[in-house]
Parts: sequence; C-alpha cells; structure tokens
Amino acid sequence: MTETFHVEDSVEMAVVERSGFIESRHAGSAVVISPAGDIVRTLGDIASPVFPRSALKPFQAVAVMSSGVTLRGTDAAIATASHSGTARHVDLVRGVLARAGVPESALACPEAYPQDTAARDAVVRANGAKSPLYMNCSGKHAAMLAACAANGWPLEGYLDMEHPLQKRILDIVERFTGERPAATGIDGCGAPVHAISLTALARGIQRVTTSTPSSPFAIYREAGALTEAVREHPWVIAGPGLGDSIAIERLGVFSKYGAEGSIVMTAPDGTTVAAKVLDGNIRAVHAVALRLLVQAGALDAEAVAPVLEELDLWVTGGAGRVGRIRATV
Repeated sequence: MTETFHVEDSVEMAVVERSGFIESRHAGSAVVISPAGDIVRTLGDIASPVFPRSALKPFQAVAVMSSGVTLRGTDAAIATASHSGTARHVDLVRGVLARAGVPESALACPEAYPQDTAARDAVVRANGAKSPLYMNCSGKHAAMLAACAANGWPLEGYLDMEHPLQKRILDIVERFTGERPAATGIDGCGAPVHAISLTALARGIQRVTTSTPSSPFAIYREAGALTEAVREHPWVIAGPGLGDSIAIERLGVFSKYGAEGSIVMTAPDGTTVAAKVLDGNIRAVHAVALRLLVQAGALDAEAVAPVLEELDLWVTGGAGRVGRIRATV
C-alpha cells in the first residue's frame, strides 16, 4: 500500500483558538516555489505522494481544452471548478453539455443537492430532487464529456482509467508535473485521482498558472486561457462566500483547494504554494497558503488582512465570536 507522509514528518500549520485557549492544531506539509521555479521554502515532507483531490482539476481541464474542445471564459472556469451549485453554476454546466450535444443523463458524478444554502433551499421548496448537475464536480464532468463528443470517444465509461480521455489526462498530469503518479484512486466524484508529491503539484500548477494564451504550444495556450478565465470569473470556481472565489477576486491569485486538506495557490508574480493538511480538514488551508505567499514576499500583508476577515475563520460561542482559526507557519 502506498502511503502519504506521516505525523512525525509534518509541522504545525494552523491552530483553532477559542476564548484565548488553543483548542485544536492542524499539522501538515507545504512547499513554496519562486517565480523562477526554485524551491524557496519547505515545511514537513514535500516528497511523499498525496492525492491533491480537486487541486488536480486544472490539469484535467487543460487535458480537455487541448483535446479539441474550445472552452473560454466561464465555460473554462466551470471545467476546473468545485462549485456550490447555484443556479448560475448549473446553467454553465448545462450549457457546456448542450453545446457539445451531450445529454445530461451522461453525467456519471453522484447525485447531490446544491452546497449553497440558498440554492439548496430553492430546490427543496420546488420539491426538486438531487441531481448530478448540482454536484460540485459537475462542471469537470461536463467538460470531460464534451471532450469525448469532440473526439468520437465513447461517453459511457469516460471515468475508466483505460478510456482515451483518462489516458490523456494522465499524460497531461505527467507532462506538467514532471512526475509519474505513485498511485491512482477514485475521487469522490468517481473520476480517477493521481497521487503526486507536493513538489510536483506545485511545479505543475505553476506551469499552468504562468502560461499565456499566446504561447506557441497548444497545451500552454489552453493553460493560459484557463488561468485567465478563472481570474476573470472568480465566482465560478467556488461560489458566494467561499475561499477560492474570495482570494481570487480580492488578490488576483489563482487558488484551488481540494478535499482532505489540499490547496494550490499562485500569486500574480508566479510564486506558488502547494500544501496538505494531514488531518484532511480544509478550514485553514486558505489562511495557510496566503500566509506563506505573504512571507515569500509575493503578496502584501495589508492587502491580505481584510481577505482573512472575509474567510470563514471565526470560532463562535453562542451568538458571538470567541476566537478564530489562524495560520502558524
């Protein structure tokens, strides 16, 4: 069995403070890559493989976009999103499928209710049922199906590792990260997820997020278009009040969290962070990534401070705030 890093190989990354008392601690690992691509800081074990979970989505989106599917603007952003299921998100997913001539019934991600409270309430009030459209990975799945339609690949079995689409995604992961995955598993949405080191993840995401739409190479043109789309439409990648959308809109970073405590974040100058919280909790990941970018000189502390106020980092007691989650790296 391939294992990720261990407790003894990690460092404290954040604490949860309640009424002046440290109630919980989050340990993990992180790496910071300079704009030139050099490792400038390491915390804990950055060599052992981890499942990036949804932090892998930018590679999956680039694979789709460089396989004969033209996705731009909000269509590109929804392909790499972990969206909250608002009506606008669902409309984007439906649009990608409709333009590709793919029926909604082809979606193989699980049925779900929207994560966004208002959207979920609207569905329930209308006596609506769970749907794959509401699942937070449905944009990725719609884009994958669009690639299948464009290439004449079968829609059925598009999540199978032997499917041409998944082979294409694996190739893109390896080309951008420079590393062969140590293991492959099944993500929560049913798609394959590949285990790579934090170093490889950071390098790969940096290559995606520093690419330009004018590159002479197709995969880098698509990576540049994806990055541009996410920064221009931050609401798409997550949703109202959510960390990725807030950080992108306020600071111009590229931010993509993943389940089980993973995050990648690239500052406008190209400095990139990849981090993994060992216990799998995502509540501190944005604070950790932002603090590391501030300490690297890539973001201004005064600009980050109000963003931290917007993030859901408060600890409540009764009806009031009695503490907060804060990064300690």
